[in-house]
Amino acid sequence: MPENTKPHVIKAALWMTGAIVSFTSMAIAGREIADDHDTFEIMMFRSIIGLIIVVGFITFYNKWHDVTYNLFAKHVIRNLAHFSGQNLWFYAITLIPLAQVFTLEFTSPFWVVVLAPMMLNEALTRPKIFVAILGFIGVLIVTRPSPDTINVGLVSAAVSAVCFALTYIYTRQLIQHVTIYCILFWMTLLQLVFGIITVSIDTKISWPNSFTVPWLLVIGIGGLWAHFCISNALKIAPANVVIVFEFARLPVIFFVGWLIYNEDIEIWVAAGALLIFAAIYLNIKAETRQNQYL
Repeated sequence: MPENTKPHVIKAALWMTGAIVSFTSMAIAGREIADDHDTFEIMMFRSIIGLIIVVGFITFYNKWHDVTYNLFAKHVIRNLAHFSGQNLWFYAITLIPLAQVFTLEFTSPFWVVVLAPMMLNEALTRPKIFVAILGFIGVLIVTRPSPDTINVGLVSAAVSAVCFALTYIYTRQLIQHVTIYCILFWMTLLQLVFGIITVSIDTKISWPNSFTVPWLLVIGIGGLWAHFCISNALKIAPANVVIVFEFARLPVIFFVGWLIYNEDIEIWVAAGALLIFAAIYLNIKAETRQNQYL
């Protein structure tokens, strides 16, 4: 590694540490308040917190001119996908071990590989096909599909990964035409609307209490902070470096699940996670081959 790249990699590692802490904290918070709030309520309160923060930043940096109605339909579709994915993710962490949820979440890149040719007109190359097959094998190892092993939690986590892939694809379409301020504003506002609608269906709302307020703050602030950290890491280091730190989330959540919730570390989940990591790493390594960081 060239000497002048080391400070960038170290800074990227520090930013990714912040993202890992945020995602892990959100998982713990979601599980802790699952008995008090359903996933729709969690998303509604999270969006309220997020909207307050985003509006504050836009006002402070005088970026209201960046918030436009351009491609509004795509904003709606993107946030429907993200809202659905987040609800399924929060639901899954209450039903299955955290390690399984995080491992299945990491299958999103494979769905991007499958969907991008149709939605982004990107070429489906042989390396990408190989990576998708390798990742799919990893998913099969984690889930070990059979009438005895498949359950609602696994299905929820798997479908959430598809939703996150759609979110990524629509974000790539939007970011070519609008700023991050515009994307974040419509994300928090639209998902607040979706949250209010879904919460109102049963006309029953469990309002925050002294126990859930701190956890809801963790979820609301943590979600924005995690993506802020990842964005800053990607600004100073290539994706093939950042992804290595991103996958540190897996051993961390393995340990947290074991330490806090006495979840067994299954050898099949660990093996599948390693295979999924290898597939994603190979994909990003191929995409950034010109970089010499690794």
